Amino acid sequence: MKFGKRIKSNLYAEWQDYYLSYSELKDYLKLNSTHWDENNEDDFKNQLKRQLEKIYSFQKSKVSELAQRIAISEEIINDYIRTASPRSDRSPSTASHDSDDSHSAGEDHPDDDSSGYDLTRFEERFKELEEDLAVLVADVHDLANYTKLNYTGFIKIVKKHDKQTGYKLRRDFVKTFLDDKPFYKENYDSLIIQLSRLFEMVRTRGRPIQGDNAAGGSQSAFVRQTTKYWVHEENIVPLKLFVLKHLPVLVYDPDKEYSPEDSAITSIYYDNQDLDFYLGRLEKTEGAEAIRLRWYGGMDVKQIFVERKTHREDWTGEKSVKARFPIKENLVNAYMSGDMTMDDVWKDMKAKGKKSDKDIESMKQLAEEVQYRVLTKHMEPVMRSFYNRTAFQLPGDARVRISLDTELSLIREDNWDGRQRSGDNWRRMDIGIDYPFNQLPQEDIERFPYAILEVKLQTQMGQEPPEWVRQLVNSHLVEAVPKFSKFIHGCAKLLDNRVDLLPFWMPQMDVDIRKPASGHAFIERPQTSNSTSVDHTPVETPPDLSEAEVEDGEDVHDQKLKRIEMQRKESKLNGTEDDIDDGGDRMNLPARHHSAYRLPPKYQEELIKSERAREENVRREKNKMKARQRSMSYNHDAEREQELEEVRERADEENESREQGALLGGGSSRRQSSRYGGVDDDRRLSSSIPSQIKKITPTTIKSYVHWLFRHDHLDYTFNDDSDDEDSPKALDEETANVGEEVEYVSTFKAQDGKKIWVPVRVEPKVYFANERTFLKWLQFSVLISSIAIALVNFTSTADTTGIISAGLFTLAALASIAYSAASFVWRALKIRKREAISYYDKIGPSVLCCIMLVAVMVNFLLRLTSD
Repeated sequence: MKFGKRIKSNLYAEWQDYYLSYSELKDYLKLNSTHWDENNEDDFKNQLKRQLEKIYSFQKSKVSELAQRIAISEEIINDYIRTASPRSDRSPSTASHDSDDSHSAGEDHPDDDSSGYDLTRFEERFKELEEDLAVLVADVHDLANYTKLNYTGFIKIVKKHDKQTGYKLRRDFVKTFLDDKPFYKENYDSLIIQLSRLFEMVRTRGRPIQGDNAAGGSQSAFVRQTTKYWVHEENIVPLKLFVLKHLPVLVYDPDKEYSPEDSAITSIYYDNQDLDFYLGRLEKTEGAEAIRLRWYGGMDVKQIFVERKTHREDWTGEKSVKARFPIKENLVNAYMSGDMTMDDVWKDMKAKGKKSDKDIESMKQLAEEVQYRVLTKHMEPVMRSFYNRTAFQLPGDARVRISLDTELSLIREDNWDGRQRSGDNWRRMDIGIDYPFNQLPQEDIERFPYAILEVKLQTQMGQEPPEWVRQLVNSHLVEAVPKFSKFIHGCAKLLDNRVDLLPFWMPQMDVDIRKPASGHAFIERPQTSNSTSVDHTPVETPPDLSEAEVEDGEDVHDQKLKRIEMQRKESKLNGTEDDIDDGGDRMNLPARHHSAYRLPPKYQEELIKSERAREENVRREKNKMKARQRSMSYNHDAEREQELEEVRERADEENESREQGALLGGGSSRRQSSRYGGVDDDRRLSSSIPSQIKKITPTTIKSYVHWLFRHDHLDYTFNDDSDDEDSPKALDEETANVGEEVEYVSTFKAQDGKKIWVPVRVEPKVYFANERTFLKWLQFSVLISSIAIALVNFTSTADTTGIISAGLFTLAALASIAYSAASFVWRALKIRKREAISYYDKIGPSVLCCIMLVAVMVNFLLRLTSD
């Protein structure tokens, strides 16, 4: 889809005047690209500035408005809980937001005349509050989508400018324009945490679940399952908003105001120069360990955790475990170098009664084992991982725990190449938690392009996970990558000259993991009417604003306003004006049109004033935009331009993610496409041939011919929009400082419904099962052979019937032996290749049965006729 159509199909109609005027800017480039001069350049920059100012101001105002509405909702909910709770004797268990529970509650607890309290009204009011929060969630979702679309539009239009005009604006645009108005850096976590808290209050009817946030529950009688997923940056906010409606954000200190460093987690991984621990974790060797130091927050944190993860194979019957103990930051160097033991610390801890004797003894043993392992294996700091974690979990309830790690960065800590990073310290001190760590050289950092979602389920034996969890993991928001490891990825990427084995996901890093929207995990907007019906249409496509309903040449916003005005005129005639729904006009949401928002009188006057001011600003900006549209209307050959644009947009889509990361320094630190093959090997090889032409192989020759043909076609036919990244000159400039790299070319085919190919793990018992099956068939073959041999040996040569029967049973025995051997070899080869296919054979056994049936029937008939 062309981006111009994409932005029109995904925009929120009531904000359309505040989106980037992408089509206008593109038309301006087309009109003047043949004679572009300094005046055109200055004019284009001024247009970009105006667009950026419009978007930045609108976003700030909407964030402020959302924060205000959330604060008002919080006060409304708290006021209602305070007034309603004293008159309710319900237990938390009966305070369910499920509709069936609410009806049964109303039947079981009739109105009390003395208190005047209506439990049915109690439930209805909480459902209204829940709808109000659902509207807020949809607004945050749309605002995040607004940010994403506008940022992508800016990147694309500046890229088109550089290609068509010859002027280079990209880097100057980032440093001068975007750094001044960084709308794309807006962090919605504070709004999400507030919404999570309000959802929890409404969900529990004002009686939030109490418990230890760090509690893990009983360690027996449960089945634990942990799966990791990649989440594209476009899906991070929708995923958080979907999860918070079911699980609250886990906050360890509810009394402390949220700050960005509260979610920061940093780990220092230890290994030796042979990377033995990397290899053990990658190959999943039984007993493979990972040793790391971890802290939560900034660099001034005094408490560090020493952790050890031990992998256990399934066939051992044991579970992989993670154990840790705390240590003060000023003692880490001495402990890791073996200059001190932790005995004094344990004595002090025991004297203060902070831990039980059993816990202290366990930590003491762990500390001794970790120190021994570090010293004997010559381990040292190798890799740092940094990310911001958002955890969702009911306090004290570990049945479902979901964590989302964003802004993942892997950073070198070793000194192996002669460069001092951590030096003699246990960590490097030239960085903190200041993502994206622009002060680091590219060879020291890998900024992972996706967020990491981890779903931990702890259920009773045979119990299914919640339905919403199944919807989430099967939705378009996530891509399953089992056994993904931050430590392994960092070593494979940054220490590629030392590793001999790569993880399965590494050659697939160029795969676009975005998938078409499925029917799962949508953010739904309730219809704001007097009824409590819910519209299950996705937010991205409001049902009342489809393109089919908008007349040609008419503004979508005008069409909507006309429809609302017609409804109001009809309502005046019918005397039902107050009951008319405005179709969800969020510009006027707080005061008048949304019956779901019932504000206290003290807020209404203030919000009505601000609402009128916003309406005036909307009209003023709208008139300006229409004037600019009239002044920038051009006549072009529509059919030709559409053909050209389709080709350009296809090339743009291939490199969109890579372009955005490269511009902001937030993507991969090195080009993935020049190193790895993957799903589309020809495309990636062709882009790297000019700088790697010294590798002469049949594959590279074929790809180079393909590259020449493609670029000759683009250069002469669509020269104004060819990809800079695909030209030899651009590649030479971009790879000049990277140095010679190894190129891994493989072909992967992901399973149905997936983007990332995941290797099939083969347990030893699979080979044994294949051998057992072979021996069973061989046993059957020996039995048939015995019958055939008996007939041959004990039948006279004059007995024609006996000879024929012996021959038939001999053929059946030989067929059985051949089938058992062939199926065994075929299955063994497929298992060795880890092919995820069906190993069930429904033809072979049926054929053998038919052969046996024929042999028996022929023997019977011959004996019958001979007598």
